Amino acid sequence: MKLYLIPVIYLLGAMARVHTQDSMVIPSVRTVPIEEGTVTLLHLAPGYTTSVKLPEEISSLVIGNPADFKAEHSEAEPRLVFFKPLTSQPSESNAIITTKSGQGIAMHLVSPGNAAANTIVDFFVEYQRPPSFLVGAPDQRGFLIGETRPISEAVPANPPHFEEEPDLVVQTLEKQTNISTPAWEGKDLLVALGSSANRGQQTVLGFSILNRSSQSVELLPPQLEMSGKGRGNKARRVRAEPVPIAEYRMTTRRLGPGARADGVVVFERPQFKESNEKLLFEIARADQVDHPILLPVPFTAASQGEAQ
Repeated sequence: MKLYLIPVIYLLGAMARVHTQDSMVIPSVRTVPIEEGTVTLLHLAPGYTTSVKLPEEISSLVIGNPADFKAEHSEAEPRLVFFKPLTSQPSESNAIITTKSGQGIAMHLVSPGNAAANTIVDFFVEYQRPPSFLVGAPDQRGFLIGETRPISEAVPANPPHFEEEPDLVVQTLEKQTNISTPAWEGKDLLVALGSSANRGQQTVLGFSILNRSSQSVELLPPQLEMSGKGRGNKARRVRAEPVPIAEYRMTTRRLGPGARADGVVVFERPQFKESNEKLLFEIARADQVDHPILLPVPFTAASQGEAQ
């Protein structure tokens, strides 16, 4: 019996080593600079947790496919988010993180499932601001969203370089504010979209929000996404891609009962879309980020504004 036991044990050990090599996980720890207009690819895998650290506190977090991915965020670690797949099958989704200052960061979550070999898994990803982040070129555009500007600051006393031509963003915001009865949609939180106009390659869109509930609410920065159904075997799945926002302004992001906020969002519209895709405007309460209000946005602007 001993003469046969040793070869069997050796064979089992060799098979175990081959299996381990076939399903080997390659851990990754990396630093990602925050760049406007980019989407970070996160490599996930079943049985592993990916930790993402941001340079400031996190205000909200949204996952496009919560059935296949899980995200955890604790107030004890306000700058950390933990991602992990919930299925052993290949899957993917998107995630959007909004920070306390109103900046948005987009991520693409990808999990190859248990069947993949030599899988790269991000164990730890840290976002860092590049040195030029605080300076910024004046015409930079991207998914990073600027701060909310009070309505009192919307019209500067002596606007530099544009004294002879009106600011389309200011015009749109003033026009939206003066609409007494917008075409509200919703129940407790009502939303209405106003007119849209082209400014060069950008689209300027007005919007209004009304709090009809009995409680005060805090609003998250507005978002835009291109949504549509998949094709072929993925026809039942709905895909959503964030549309970069260059600028937004709101009269306020905190609404008391019966209070109203008006705003404007500036974005670079995609050059084209498929017939089953929709351009959607998204707004959500800070305490109900998983229940956003979505309104379709006309793909073609209603008018042509001033090119700047």
